[in-house]
Amino acid sequence: MPVIVTMPALSPTMTTGTLAKWTIAVGEAVHAGDVIAEIETDKATMEVEAIEDGVVAQILVEAGSENVAVGTVIAVLAEAGESVDEVPSTAVASVQSDDTVPPATKTPADPVTDAVSEKPADQPTETSTEPPTKPLVETETSPQKKSRIFATPLARRIAADRGIAIDRLTGSGPHGRILRRDVEAAPALSPQAAPVSVSATNVPVGAGASELVVNSQMRKSIASRLQESKQQAPHFYLTIDCQIDELLRARRALNDKAAEGVKISLNDLVIRAAAMALMEVPDANVSWEHEHTRRFQHADIAMAVAIDGGLLTPIIWAAETLGLAALSQTTADLAERARHGQLRAAEYSGGSFTISNLGMFGIREFAAVINPPQGAILAVGAGEQRPVVVDGALAVATVMTVTLSADHRVVDGAVGASWLQSFKDFIEHPVTMLL
Repeated sequence: MPVIVTMPALSPTMTTGTLAKWTIAVGEAVHAGDVIAEIETDKATMEVEAIEDGVVAQILVEAGSENVAVGTVIAVLAEAGESVDEVPSTAVASVQSDDTVPPATKTPADPVTDAVSEKPADQPTETSTEPPTKPLVETETSPQKKSRIFATPLARRIAADRGIAIDRLTGSGPHGRILRRDVEAAPALSPQAAPVSVSATNVPVGAGASELVVNSQMRKSIASRLQESKQQAPHFYLTIDCQIDELLRARRALNDKAAEGVKISLNDLVIRAAAMALMEVPDANVSWEHEHTRRFQHADIAMAVAIDGGLLTPIIWAAETLGLAALSQTTADLAERARHGQLRAAEYSGGSFTISNLGMFGIREFAAVINPPQGAILAVGAGEQRPVVVDGALAVATVMTVTLSADHRVVDGAVGASWLQSFKDFIEHPVTMLL
């Protein structure tokens, strides 16, 4: 019995994904737990593991394919004793004949099924299972659908480099998607047909040069969520300065006494202070849900982690219950796995409050966009020595500026100010965080 591999749902909000990379090839043996592919979702690039042993009989969706629906058959494995050559037709036939399989899981590379589904109800249905001599392309008649060109990013890039009109190609991929091989088989733009460049004495060579970079699923998701946040949540901003000399001394003393392998960072202390302040001012630990306001019982703090191509916000659940050593180990583990795409969906979905720290880049002060549906986010700047007035005399202190961005639908100005004052007290008197 062949093993069907489908596009997995790697997060609660995922409906489609990009099959970024295959780590297997046809004819290769795989074992349960082996990484077989990398899937780019709206959150991150995740590794997909095989759930059963087998031999790769067919890869149905090419690497680089975008907008592959969850449940779509992407590969077929042959079990022990099965012939790899016989599996593809058997597997595809079994998927076609299974009436309980939803449309989203239909093999996208099966032109026979696609052609049958497009026939009017009053015409007889062909029952031949012979594959057609060339791939069929969707026969959409709507002008809107005709204007869309389905092609992999690599195919688009090669077409642009070679001067090939990609809209004139017939794709051989799933649903007529134009693949690399389709572009490479097409004739390049002839020198006579090449566009004529207009030169001017006042235009430097290369002026206005640019390139198009395909937006990843993660980039699109970030853009959509943050645009929604700025459009729907009425942001207001509160900024306060915190003197952190005592905090830095406490951090050095803690690290001197900490067990081997434990290193408490300034960010860990900021997270601890934010968690304690959320417990002290619970009206700031909320989110807007239109008919209701959700008040969280724990400080579930999401920390922004920059990764290649975007941003992830892994969550420290019930941060107020963790000691500094445990908090340090948790944050280090989450940040490391976030950068390597190893987080589970439950580890970056949800949370009640977010902290974005750009102090390590020397940023003095900034205002962050709220991470919906949360009610607030804290932007943390760099600690730097500044002149301050102490008891009427000028002195020098290490000062860190933080800015709270809050959703005014659910957090009032006085509540935000009270929370910031509580946070400042914990930062400037770190011993109180241990009580």
